[in-house]
Amino acid sequence: MAKPHHLAGENGFHFSQALVFPSPSPTGEDSSTFDSASGTPLSNGTPSRAESCGLPLCEAKGIKYISTEQEELACGWGGFTPGCLQLFNTSKGVLFFLCVASFLQGMTVNGFINTVITSIERRFDLRSYQSGLIASSYDIAACLCLTFVSYFGGNGHKPRWLGWGVLVMGLGSLLFALPHFTTGRYEVRSSAEVGICAANQSLPCAVAASSLSSYRFIFMLGQFLHGMGATPLYTLGVTYLDENVKTNYSPVYIAVFYTAAILGPAAGYLVGGMFLNIYTEIGRDIDISPENTLWVGAWWIGFLGAGAASLLISIPILGYPQRLPGSQRYIVMRVSEAHQLKDGSHKKASDPDFGKTVKDLPRSVLLLLKNPTFIFLCFAGATEATLIAGMSTFGPKFLESQFSLSASEAATLFGYLVVPAGGGGTFLGGFLVNKFKLRCSGIIKLCLLCTVSSLLAIFIFFIHCPNMPMAGVTQMYNGSTLPGSQLNLTAVCNAACGCLQETYSPVCGSNDVMYYSPCHAGCRKVSESLRNGKKVYRECSCIEKTLLLGPGEAEAGKCTSPCAKRTLLLFFMFVVILFTFLSSIPALTATLRCVSDRQRSFALGIQWIVVRTLGGIPGPIAFGSMIDKSCLLWQDQCGEQGSCYVYQNSAMSQYTLVTGLVYKVLGTTFFTIACVLYKPPPTESAPSSSDASENVSGDLQETKPSLPAEEDI
Repeated sequence: MAKPHHLAGENGFHFSQALVFPSPSPTGEDSSTFDSASGTPLSNGTPSRAESCGLPLCEAKGIKYISTEQEELACGWGGFTPGCLQLFNTSKGVLFFLCVASFLQGMTVNGFINTVITSIERRFDLRSYQSGLIASSYDIAACLCLTFVSYFGGNGHKPRWLGWGVLVMGLGSLLFALPHFTTGRYEVRSSAEVGICAANQSLPCAVAASSLSSYRFIFMLGQFLHGMGATPLYTLGVTYLDENVKTNYSPVYIAVFYTAAILGPAAGYLVGGMFLNIYTEIGRDIDISPENTLWVGAWWIGFLGAGAASLLISIPILGYPQRLPGSQRYIVMRVSEAHQLKDGSHKKASDPDFGKTVKDLPRSVLLLLKNPTFIFLCFAGATEATLIAGMSTFGPKFLESQFSLSASEAATLFGYLVVPAGGGGTFLGGFLVNKFKLRCSGIIKLCLLCTVSSLLAIFIFFIHCPNMPMAGVTQMYNGSTLPGSQLNLTAVCNAACGCLQETYSPVCGSNDVMYYSPCHAGCRKVSESLRNGKKVYRECSCIEKTLLLGPGEAEAGKCTSPCAKRTLLLFFMFVVILFTFLSSIPALTATLRCVSDRQRSFALGIQWIVVRTLGGIPGPIAFGSMIDKSCLLWQDQCGEQGSCYVYQNSAMSQYTLVTGLVYKVLGTTFFTIACVLYKPPPTESAPSSSDASENVSGDLQETKPSLPAEEDI
């Protein structure tokens, strides 16, 4: 089957003449391989079938290129390779499909899951550390698969590994939504039934108690499949792009790829927040609003859509060839920036046969462990990953508590922060590397500058928004301080109401004080008309009369926070997110540059293991435990502790500040050490990548001997 024609000007690179490799001397043992009368032209970046050398690796006057004689470069599935598909058989085409896959992965794992975490806790009676374990299951799966996938996939057919990975990821999304269909209906006893003050209320423990928390294992399994499926995406996907584009354009391609991965979570927060405004039991009429803390939104819709989309996008990815047409030209011009080991053992990785068998695995690991720049870049990445994983999981909950928002409002607001800060920072990082043509040492210094900037901005967590006063939780019913910070939801004004602690439905009194429920506020009537879309409760004995709302009234939902520091806190959170993500692509590019070409996929795999083991896995668990420590009011189900209802904002900010400072200082230290210990190749043997790319045609022409005029055709 004829190979597809590849345009010479793709990716912004153009050869004005056909590249001509001079023939070696006709004498010698290899003379039979070449035609002694003429050179060997390289048409469109690939040698012709008649003129290819027939060996896996050929050398001509010190220039290396790969023979593609045995490679099938057409895009398709098996023997089905229609011509229309070849339009996508370019680096831009594969970038598009990989961007869609990374967008779906980010939207699902880092968007939907983090957005619905509060709803899942409420629906399935989970604590924060249990939801943190669900989030960490993704990284656990990735750690178990990374070594195998990056080592064998790095030397195998990368698009097939990528395609099957995206397919598995889609199955994980469908499994994650399964508990919604296998559990009974979510029953909420309305405020009209048990919320207002009425004697002899009762809610049997057999009804209140729940074993739904066991469904966390289904969620963990779904996340495990997410982790397995995404493992090839950020190791093999990155190296596949890097191998098939010009060296200078590699950071830009990777930045676009990771920008899609960052925009995915942002879209997940926004779309997930919209879904949370839809009641989980679609089509069922209820009398509570999304502001009610008993509300559970349709958390499962996003996972169904993302799962189906992942299954579809895996099909074109599976059809890509092992190497894109024309990719040889970039191998020819690539210049190594690998860290130079004192014993010279880094040269072993240049062997074409290195890494193709299992016996080379220990040696590959040893070469990476002997590379201090790589090791400290891994440690720096782990510190950043801890903060990213923790804040992405519990960031919406932080905003929900600080600003007294509903879960959907907090998720939407966090999405507005992540879209420009995370996505913009990721793309800007790759752009800066390309714009200033930074080499490995300069890239690490850029990472160091970004980390120091975010370190300074994180001091904003010295400030916090005060908790809205809540009777019986943050203060006494008469406004005085709680003795010994002990909860006391019962007072003289509601003692005869028989209020249930299992029924948490906060209301905001006309005195700007929150109450556990209308019953705990002593409200005896519900107004038939709504005010601003919220129910109004009247004749509340625990609320003093006011001129504005009349005698003892309360509205359903939390009180609006009048926090004056809101804008300042959001701005510096934006700065922290921006500079954290600004260093991500430069750090990844530095990792690719400081190791040999044949170890790139494996190096990314090892780095992801370190990042997830030391950062991604403990991050959500640590942040979840931290947030649990700042809880003021726990859900009580017949003596069993459930999820947290109210957090202490000052404690939450303090824990976030201390954690952020520790990890940012560690990150700064690791980047500094990586920069100091980096040993580049000798200057005379390693011209800049940009020079090599721009002058490769001239360099090759200088080596041409006097040949017949037909070679210039």
